[in-house]
Amino acid sequence: MAKRKILVVEDNDLNRSLLCEILKPEYDVVEAENGREALERLRQYAGDFSLILLDIVMPVMDGYEFLAAIKEDPKFDSIPVIVTTQNDGESEEVAALSCGAADFVAKPYKPQIILHRVASIIHLRETAALVNEFQFDRLTGLSSKGFFCRQVEEQLRQNPEKEYDIICSDIVNFKLINDVFGIPAGDRVLKAIAQCYTENTRGRGICSHFHADQFACMIEHRWEYEESMFQKAGAWINSISQTQSIVMKWGIYRIEDRNIPVEQMCDRALLAARNIKGQYNKYFAYYDEALRSRLLQEQEIVDSMEQALQGEQFEIYLQPKYRIKDSQMVGAEALVRWNHPKWGRQSPAVFIPLFEQNGFITRLDEYVWDKACAVLRDWEEQGLCPVPISVNVSRADIYNVDLPDILMKLIHKYHLPPACLHLEITESAYTENPRQIINTVNRLRELGFMIEMDDFGSGYSSLHMLHEMPVDILKLDMRFVQSEPVTQVNQEIMRFIVNLTHLMKLGVVAEGVETAEQLERLQEIGCECVQGYYFAKPMPVKEFELHLKKSGMGGR
Repeated sequence: MAKRKILVVEDNDLNRSLLCEILKPEYDVVEAENGREALERLRQYAGDFSLILLDIVMPVMDGYEFLAAIKEDPKFDSIPVIVTTQNDGESEEVAALSCGAADFVAKPYKPQIILHRVASIIHLRETAALVNEFQFDRLTGLSSKGFFCRQVEEQLRQNPEKEYDIICSDIVNFKLINDVFGIPAGDRVLKAIAQCYTENTRGRGICSHFHADQFACMIEHRWEYEESMFQKAGAWINSISQTQSIVMKWGIYRIEDRNIPVEQMCDRALLAARNIKGQYNKYFAYYDEALRSRLLQEQEIVDSMEQALQGEQFEIYLQPKYRIKDSQMVGAEALVRWNHPKWGRQSPAVFIPLFEQNGFITRLDEYVWDKACAVLRDWEEQGLCPVPISVNVSRADIYNVDLPDILMKLIHKYHLPPACLHLEITESAYTENPRQIINTVNRLRELGFMIEMDDFGSGYSSLHMLHEMPVDILKLDMRFVQSEPVTQVNQEIMRFIVNLTHLMKLGVVAEGVETAEQLERLQEIGCECVQGYYFAKPMPVKEFELHLKKSGMGGR
């Protein structure tokens, strides 16, 4: 372990040598003959001293001048100073202490007294530094998270009649700022945010830098908050930090239940802030009962998803696809429903987005693929003329290098041809990592699977993308089909897309068909296949089988 460094400032060679002799067995000693030289040593060693032993009476710059100089420099003013002098008068001792000295020793030096005083002062200084580091964030000077929570608890206890708000914030894509502009730029942003919190609370609030880009404050509730307040704060932070890319989101928790932990209050405020990420021109949000109920429901969904999968609570529904020219059923899309024992049947809109966020979607997708293959196998054994079933392949599935093997194992398990399973990949997935997706999808097509580009027209469709991407069928986004009012431009765009698919020898399916007028429009532009409520809603497998038999496909 490196020795602690001590600076000895003494103009008398004999006295300086004596002090060095006493201290060197336990400390790393640096010498200076006067105050000016001592300042040079401080700068040379970047203030890396645990203590300074300072003579008062010296030429060039005496001890009092030196004390005044280091008191003005924040890099040095925290280093404790023990003053040494031959004059043991009380007035000189008081003068030295009033100038910032931590202790006072008289000459001639007594080794044991010197060593005990030095060890004691260093210990006190290091203990205070540890306490300070625990209580305050080094970068911003704001309270640490733990110290903030204790301060809030104490203020709430002392002021039971007052109303308070917890305000928390974080930055959208703060990691990107560090990656693109560098750590120093990120630190400037954090300091600007700390300054914003401090100035806007004007001494009436308790402010904290939790970690990374998360900040919090508690302030007395005196007004209703408005978007403009937080918009201006964000603009001010951008200006001070010399950036133009900072997007801040704030969450507010109005303290009503003082029995819950302060950390939980802050979590609620941060949840409110995260809830509006991605919402343009929305800068703050309250944590309220509606948000609380939704978050609790989401947590219940997450807590029960594994059990639901093991208990086969998820059920596939099939929605028929029809050929327009003869109303013949030509396929089906597998959709999933959750038959929850307590909540009843749940729409996929309730749980699919959450599963996409937490990654469980890959497990659910494989479950649906397995069930769809089992249905196709069952139809074969019943002697029904099977139609292909389309299944969804999520973004997360595409990035799984084992995807082709997983699908082929299912095909072999149920003794099916790959072409009977159509794989639906959303248009937006193709834009994220085109080369990897092209490679994966080409491999799937080589194995015999049919690829459908789902939701075409909902994202960043381009002719180049159609030319590059391996695909067999385009599924027109239902918003194309259902757009109201119908305009000539909209109709011509759809006609262009359909003609393009024919030119490229691709199939096209329009989903979301709900009215005879929509069907007529699609037929007029040459669309071949459709699905939607006009023909049939998604239905359980057994109900779909009845439709299959009624359509004349009940045997071979």
